[in-house]
Amino acid sequence: MKCWLDQGLTMRVAVNISGLQIINSNWPGTVKDVLEETGLPARHLELEITESYVIQHLDQVAEVLEQLRELGIRISIDDFGTGYSSLSYLKRLPVDALKVDRSFIRDVPKSPSDGKIISAIIAMAAQLGLEVVAEGVENAAQLSFLSQRDCDLVQGYLIASPQSASELNEWIVRHYRQESEPAGRLLVK
Repeated sequence: MKCWLDQGLTMRVAVNISGLQIINSNWPGTVKDVLEETGLPARHLELEITESYVIQHLDQVAEVLEQLRELGIRISIDDFGTGYSSLSYLKRLPVDALKVDRSFIRDVPKSPSDGKIISAIIAMAAQLGLEVVAEGVENAAQLSFLSQRDCDLVQGYLIASPQSASELNEWIVRHYRQESEPAGRLLVK
């Protein structure tokens, strides 16, 4: 990530973290040390934690996420919509983004119920000032559906498949040059 920033590519990297990392160690200290060692500005790092883990360990997670957020790191809730449907945690956590689980994306626009759920999540997130990332976008119909509902970001095979580091580097450079704005919004995971 730091090499890409040094090349003038403005983006961020999203990293999945396990719940055990959060509650069984000095995770914020470890992350801070890595950022200092690499010289990566914190704003270019996003950490993702699954919704189900957040709900089960809310008090412990809230404290650690607050410490990470104070470092300038973005926080997202992964697999959103698959938890216990308790939305009260959203007001207690320092969260920047919700990642809509691919299980809701898979059947849109054909599934009216999935479409309504996605639309509701996007509307709710907008009211809370949160970004929405749709996971598992695999076709143009899904992308169109999400675009019409002002989904902020998408990820999935339609955008890019898993790649080696060298292939990813070429893809990023090619994609970045196609962006209409110099600070194009690209989330690398």
